[in-house]
Amino acid sequence: MKTWIAAAFAAALALPAWGAQMGDDGLYKEPWMRDTFKDLREDLAEANAEGKRLVLFVEQRGCVYCHKMHEEVFSDPEVSDYIGENYFVVQINLHGDTEITDLDGESLSEKAATQKWRVLFTPNIIFLPEEVPEDTSAIEASVAVMPGAFAKGTTIDMFTWVNEKRYLLDNGEDFQRYHARRIRERDDGNTD
Repeated sequence: MKTWIAAAFAAALALPAWGAQMGDDGLYKEPWMRDTFKDLREDLAEANAEGKRLVLFVEQRGCVYCHKMHEEVFSDPEVSDYIGENYFVVQINLHGDTEITDLDGESLSEKAATQKWRVLFTPNIIFLPEEVPEDTSAIEASVAVMPGAFAKGTTIDMFTWVNEKRYLLDNGEDFQRYHARRIRERDDGNTD
């Protein structure tokens, strides 16, 4: 009996304490990720209808950096709540065979799309604008790409920077300057 209790306790500790669950495809599934038909034009329209920004999360099975992001960053309520409130998230499997339709209308597998988008490693987060010309692929239309695993501060700053449309030239603050300012503000205790 004691062995069973110890095993159950160990198994409980191994499960994520946040909202993410491991899917059948070996990728983490956050509560704010959408299960769509992966027609990116439809996803963009739905995101716009909800007043959210479309973002693509490219991940792969066994990715230690994806695990780190889900365990250490997306598990933080500030980050998770912000993403859930402001973003329409579609997950793309770097090596997946599920058919998707890119924003330019091309239908291809997830792995072919990620090759087309020149995604070399995971996680890779692709942020999209509200409007995309008909003949433009997701990577061509992207307003920002977050390649790799980053800490909470960098992640929340990137999601906020995109959501506030600071990438537009007339807003005058590129991401590096914005992020440096936000770090100083956090260090000074002025986070609002």
